[in-house]
Amino acid sequence: MSTLTARLTTVEPVEDTRSSTEILQHLDALMRPAATRGRRLATSKERKASPGIVWALRCAVVVVVIGGWQLGTQLGFVNAFFWSSPVLIWQKAITQFTSGTLLSDIGYTLSAAILGFIFGTLIGTVLGLSFWWSKIYLKTAEPFVIMFEAIPKLALAPIIVLVLGLGMQSKVVLATAMVMAVQALNASAGVRTVDRDIVRMMYSLGASRGKVFRSVVIPSTLPWIISGLRVTIGLALAGAIVGEFIGSNHGVGRLIVYAGSTYDIALIWVGVFVLAALSVLLYVIVGYIERRLTHTITD
Repeated sequence: MSTLTARLTTVEPVEDTRSSTEILQHLDALMRPAATRGRRLATSKERKASPGIVWALRCAVVVVVIGGWQLGTQLGFVNAFFWSSPVLIWQKAITQFTSGTLLSDIGYTLSAAILGFIFGTLIGTVLGLSFWWSKIYLKTAEPFVIMFEAIPKLALAPIIVLVLGLGMQSKVVLATAMVMAVQALNASAGVRTVDRDIVRMMYSLGASRGKVFRSVVIPSTLPWIISGLRVTIGLALAGAIVGEFIGSNHGVGRLIVYAGSTYDIALIWVGVFVLAALSVLLYVIVGYIERRLTHTITD
């Protein structure tokens, strides 16, 4: 045993006779397949979907749904009395458009939604930015903003319509209420992310609170405000529709309520599809404005 131990302790390490260049070449040969796979994986992740393929898939989904719906009503699998059919809906839409009634309703709903979106964004932004001026004010007011945001606006709609009447004012107020709290919370979240070191540096250079607010707080909060626009435009449209459901003489919501009271299922679907198209249109427009504002800020 002692002899074996002595032999082991006297064994000299085997020196690698290869040069450093050969070793590096060997390691490079071993790492090349892994690196190649990594580059392929990164390339596949970064590869964007072709817009043509995306639009083709979207159109295919629409064709399958509408075609299956129409086929189901013809074969009797879908009850046309309760669900109507795409052909009847199209005929009803043509009738409403040619008469001019649907166009006036669309204009009414769009006007209420856009006005509510503008007022709600302005009021909510000012409210959220004002939280920066005082922590006591922030801690006092923010729970009430959260509570107001959580209240279903459908519960407030009858009161607002009774107070302001059946005109556009009640719809604009409801749309504003839907947007205001969300935008205030977005601005408040942005205020919390303001870099305190920059604020301290501005104070050390003799800047006033107003100067710090204009030069640091507002620019730092703008990305938070802008990022919520595409969400709040949908809320504004929903608020206008809720007001029209409760009571109105015009609007797409009033059209849907009227169609439901007369069991005109095709007209209900016309209103639903018009609202879907309006929501997509507003989303695209606000998304374009959001991208432009974002590029302007970053530049």
